[in-house]
Amino acid sequence: MINSKKKFILDTNVLLHDYQCIYNFEENDVIIPIVALEELDKFKRGHDTINYQAREFTRILDEIAGDKFDINGIALGPGLGKLYIETAKPFSEKIKESFSEKTADHKILAIADFLREKHPEIPVILVSKDINLRVKAKSIQILSQDYTTDKIADIDTIYKPVHSEGGLTTDLINRFYSTPEGLPVDEVPLKSAPWANEYFILKNGQSSALAYFNPLQKIMERVEKKSFYGIEPRNAEQTFALHALTREDIQLVTMTGKAGTGKTLLALAGALSQRKLFKQIFLARPIVPLSNKDLGFLPGDISQKIDPYMQPLFDNLSVIKNKFPSESKEYQKIDRMVQENKLIITPLAYIRGRSLSDIFFIVDEAQNLTPHEIKTIITRAGEGTKMVFCGDIEQIDTPYLDTCSNGLAYLIERMKGQEIFSHVHLVKGERSYLAELASHLL
Repeated sequence: MINSKKKFILDTNVLLHDYQCIYNFEENDVIIPIVALEELDKFKRGHDTINYQAREFTRILDEIAGDKFDINGIALGPGLGKLYIETAKPFSEKIKESFSEKTADHKILAIADFLREKHPEIPVILVSKDINLRVKAKSIQILSQDYTTDKIADIDTIYKPVHSEGGLTTDLINRFYSTPEGLPVDEVPLKSAPWANEYFILKNGQSSALAYFNPLQKIMERVEKKSFYGIEPRNAEQTFALHALTREDIQLVTMTGKAGTGKTLLALAGALSQRKLFKQIFLARPIVPLSNKDLGFLPGDISQKIDPYMQPLFDNLSVIKNKFPSESKEYQKIDRMVQENKLIITPLAYIRGRSLSDIFFIVDEAQNLTPHEIKTIITRAGEGTKMVFCGDIEQIDTPYLDTCSNGLAYLIERMKGQEIFSHVHLVKGERSYLAELASHLL
């Protein structure tokens, strides 16, 4: 008879992804290969989230173990299985023939192979964020799966264009233009119930209106096309984005879209237009070096190492500055804000640990963050802070994240429907015809 309980072997990258992962396997047993603890040692020093995860997991393990690990496992809690530390195991003939090098990954496979042979009645499953390791495991008939606790089920549930609602009467469209306070939502025929702060294009033949569902007053309001700090929206989605960015009752905004749709530029323009409402504007992005090579290998001091990764943010600031003559008050105001640290462009790692009160906080390239990193950032928001996360879910530069497991997708899925949250997906590239053509064809 097959035992209903399973044994889950956790790869190092799972421990670094979620330091509380051992509590997410219900009544099943959790096994930590000792080689994973050895790898964690390499990450315990540093100020990035991955270093924090390594330290926190080690602390949890130390608390659980007490004086020593029981060879029969340690109970993780009510309704949960046991935790085991599995020491190194000799390579079986199958492992030797398949993998000649004794790498950390292959040592983990050796442990999985050993336990599978020792407990044929119990499903033994290797859990890893490394797709290549999962494929290796499957090739030698070891069950393997991704860590899916913080992975959304379907990207299509969040990654969609603005709803376009057709068939409205001419009278209703006219009422939108003649009623500044908006119309009750039940008077507007929609295909489905709207999410809080959702945007719509309402159409009737040649007439149309841009609309927004106000969840506090339960009304549909017309969205007017406006420019902010010299940036004029070029399409409906950009108009909606600027609307969300400049509404005081929306404290959290996410913007997705491919390169060239204007995500970062719009966020910065929205922030500058409201600069008097905030003490500072922070524009930050995670540093994801090419091929994940450590910054320490790059030439120069820390500023010279980091500047290339921050340059796209400075480029967006230059676009806005150049909308105005150099002698204008708007142009000079931006320069003063930078000089007085009212406008700060910095790597995201330098923001962690700071108090974020009365700040307009923009995070660029948020698709390269894990769900835990997103949570860490947002939970630091104090009173009067507005947070904006921008990114392209289809372009992820970190090896253990994908379209469904990255922090930006996770954030949108979990926050949709909340009264202080708004999401806009930008569709049309506005950088240039060449950039738009390349995005579609290459």
